[in-house]
Amino acid sequence: MYHTIIIVGNLGKDPEMRYTPNGAPVTSFNVASSRQYTNSKGERVKETIWFRVSAWNKLAETCNNFLHKGSKVLVEGRLVPDAASGGPRVFTRQDGTSGASFEVNAATVRFLESKAEASGTPGEDFAEPIADDDEIPF
Repeated sequence: MYHTIIIVGNLGKDPEMRYTPNGAPVTSFNVASSRQYTNSKGERVKETIWFRVSAWNKLAETCNNFLHKGSKVLVEGRLVPDAASGGPRVFTRQDGTSGASFEVNAATVRFLESKAEASGTPGEDFAEPIADDDEIPF
């Protein structure tokens, strides 16, 4: 059996790199993927799903060196279920509403912005606005 997931979105904050006890690098970062649609009442609805991504070894080092808050990425990997529930990690937001985050082990991470965009040089902006740090669920 095999499964894969592909996510396109923006980093919610800068990636964080650490090392396992045996010295393997692992970089963690959060990706928000959003969509907008009009519901049956004619109202515009924005839906955002958060993914917690882990990259390992050489990919971890590359992600840590080149990604930053707001970076647009495509992540291909596999879902990792929550050990307790077997599904996504469920949490309660500050406003009392429920939310869920999904864990992903990255196999591939593609950077979807040019070097000029990544360095902050003026150019065409392809990235969607992202949430403030207070809205990130983890």
